[in-house]
Amino acid sequence: MTYSGAVKVGGPADVHELRDLMISKVAVGPMNNNAYVLRCRATDEQLLIDAANDAGTLLTLIGADGITSVVTTHQHGDHWQALAEVVAATGARTYAGRDDVDGIPVPTDVPVGDGDTIRVGHVELTARHLVGHTPGSIALVYDDPHGHPHVFTGDCLFPGGPGRTTRPEDFQSLMSGLEAKVFSLPDETWIYPGHGNDTTLGSERPHLAEWHARGW
Repeated sequence: MTYSGAVKVGGPADVHELRDLMISKVAVGPMNNNAYVLRCRATDEQLLIDAANDAGTLLTLIGADGITSVVTTHQHGDHWQALAEVVAATGARTYAGRDDVDGIPVPTDVPVGDGDTIRVGHVELTARHLVGHTPGSIALVYDDPHGHPHVFTGDCLFPGGPGRTTRPEDFQSLMSGLEAKVFSLPDETWIYPGHGNDTTLGSERPHLAEWHARGW
């Protein structure tokens, strides 16, 4: 079936099958958080992005093969409610943005900075540090050698605008980071956000001036 990225809490995962990577998306918890299991097709190694909530659902999605790593995109509590239970069950190594680790109650094994890489089997993800939604938010970029990039943006970019900020300087920082580090990618780039439906940079790019004008 064609991947849509439209999932709902209690419903099935949606699976995006790329040549080297399988991406399984599921919605969990009262804030409809997205969690993503990435599976290297060559090695079957798996990585989880955001153990947001409902450890049972996440562990079922992970399956018997387990995960080697779990990445938390940022420190907000709705993105790590199941982290302790998932790590206890899988022994996964934990990653998070260097400037957000103090806000995550589960120890971070590998603090991540801008440009750092995280591997899942033969697949490489590049972290992009984005300041504004939180001090240490990270997006993860998979530059598919057989197609267009795929970016897991946490709460920094959604269909229709950037993530929530509380001060004008935070908004400007987030927008500057997005334009330099995310919107520099091609229009075909697929965006996997921390909540809600997926989008593409081509769908969002025409609205950048509008976002700047409204200030959110």
